[in-house]
Amino acid sequence: MAAAPTALDGVVAAAEGALHALDGSFASISVWEREHGRLRVLVNVGELADGEERFPARECYPVHDFPEVAEFPHEKWAGARPHAWVETAREAGTGHRAAALRRRGRGSCVIAPIVLHGRAWGELYVARPADGPVFGRTDADFATVLAAVTAAGIAQTERLEEVRRLAYTDPLTGLANRRAVDARLDEAVERHLADGTVVGLVVCDLNGLKRVNDTLGHAVGDRLLERFGSVLSLCGARLPGTLAARLGGDEFCLVSVGPSADELVRVAEELCHRAGELELGEGVACGVASTGDPIGPVGTARRLFRLADAAQYRAKAAGSRKPVVAGREGGRADPVVRLADRPPAPPRAERRRFRGRR
Repeated sequence: MAAAPTALDGVVAAAEGALHALDGSFASISVWEREHGRLRVLVNVGELADGEERFPARECYPVHDFPEVAEFPHEKWAGARPHAWVETAREAGTGHRAAALRRRGRGSCVIAPIVLHGRAWGELYVARPADGPVFGRTDADFATVLAAVTAAGIAQTERLEEVRRLAYTDPLTGLANRRAVDARLDEAVERHLADGTVVGLVVCDLNGLKRVNDTLGHAVGDRLLERFGSVLSLCGARLPGTLAARLGGDEFCLVSVGPSADELVRVAEELCHRAGELELGEGVACGVASTGDPIGPVGTARRLFRLADAAQYRAKAAGSRKPVVAGREGGRADPVVRLADRPPAPPRAERRRFRGRR
């Protein structure tokens, strides 16, 4: 499945489009980070000067060097689209933009504010070489239109990303949801089959939630779920790239891709310990399954889920305060593995029909 376009993809496309539409040699798009008081460059395209990178990690400029940026949302723009303007390397004085043009061998530039939701979001910048034609008023008007189109594209991408976030996020805890887990596990098992990457799964059931809901109310129960979700996220963060999720109700899980089985078990042990210290709760029943343990071939995400679920079921039945790990009591003869791989019993309705035909 192709990855959904990101906000950065849209920004890159907008910068490249403006570069060609305005017949420039260089273009960039920057975002105004208000909390840091700076313009941060997201992308540079075209002919890059020394020290410029396509996706710069640290190219930022103090907004006080470009005071016009801070004026975008003020009264001068009220009820009107902010207009782009042109600056040249030949301009007198020591303006930062003119100096930057000279330093980088460029002759002129056009700057257009990008306004999103009525506030300055950043700017579109397009330059031409020193020996090229200087931008004029018509170019600035065109850049104004391009900045508006860029803003519309960014807004659309942000909406799509928000929809995607909601589709893969549990609204109560902010963790991933079952849909996100299924997608991650399918991809992870494909990697495991391709190159042997270790894939691990922790499935846990929060004990005592029903008692809390029945005696103290669902609002208190929700707070318990949120607190455990925070603990799960904290523990999962010890393994880079691990997905922390709420499967539904009082069931949660961690999906790890890469870390060893022993590393995952240590995280599960910490999770059990921290869950036992939560106020109101009664600890957690925790099951672990990893392709790094002797559990037999794992060809599907479904089998790994069955193994972790069976381990969790065994932990709950035994009232264990520690995780139960599939495959560590005899490999394929492990009771957890045998439980997970046991053929499912036919539904009762089918058995009744079968008996009725005898």
